[in-house]
Amino acid sequence: MSDNNNEFGAFMSGLIIGGIAGAITALLLAPQSGEETRKVIIDKSLEIKDKAVETVEDARKRAEKAAEDARRAAQEYTQKAQEQAKKFQEQGRVILEEQKQKLSKVTKGGKKAAEESEE
Repeated sequence: MSDNNNEFGAFMSGLIIGGIAGAITALLLAPQSGEETRKVIIDKSLEIKDKAVETVEDARKRAEKAAEDARRAAQEYTQKAQEQAKKFQEQGRVILEEQKQKLSKVTKGGKKAAEESEE
């Protein structure tokens, strides 16, 4: 995911820098007065800045949503794992109790056989 963020950031940086460079080049080569050119440069700079802020805000919102989705998924998996662990624990208790009962029967049977053989 960080590779995607790095690629996206690099793309956005290139887009902004390229846009600024293209706008400045076009304005400098345009047949206008210096004052008009400066005004156009300022207007275009503000426009590009607004687009960049909008893009950054959109990226932040998407990152927050992705983080919340990941958090929610982790909580669900944790809850499922806890439920499964409780299920296994209960099964283990049942098996342990069955084995105790079998062992108790065998022990009683062994004691009874030992007593009968002594008689």
